Amino acid sequence: MRAELRRRVGGFTLIEVLVGLLVLALALLALTRTAASQVQNFGALRERTLAGWLAQDVLAETRLATHFPAAGSSSGQRQFAGRQWRWELDVQPTDVSSIRRLNVRVFSAEDRAAPLAEIDGFAGEDVQP
Repeated sequence: MRAELRRRVGGFTLIEVLVGLLVLALALLALTRTAASQVQNFGALRERTLAGWLAQDVLAETRLATHFPAAGSSSGQRQFAGRQWRWELDVQPTDVSSIRRLNVRVFSAEDRAAPLAEIDGFAGEDVQP
């Protein structure tokens, strides 16, 4: 009786080991998918951050070039952070005649459909940079 009791208490059965390995494999698969998703999100976040910095740069340069920019649109391309970007600047009048609204949009040079960053600002005689 003691030998039989020792054998049952002494270890795991093959079924228990296989179920444990299955649970471990599923957990590792979920962890791998989560890590891959985070890597993709990090790349997109990096792109949006760089585009935002470029939009702020274009806005600052516009304000420094002239305190009261003329209404209208302009666009251009710029090398920034080792790659090409396309930006668009839209200057609009406001209800206050001495202030202009500046809207800057930055796009990837490869994808011109949706802006990666968009920033609004104001310039004019009554606004100090």
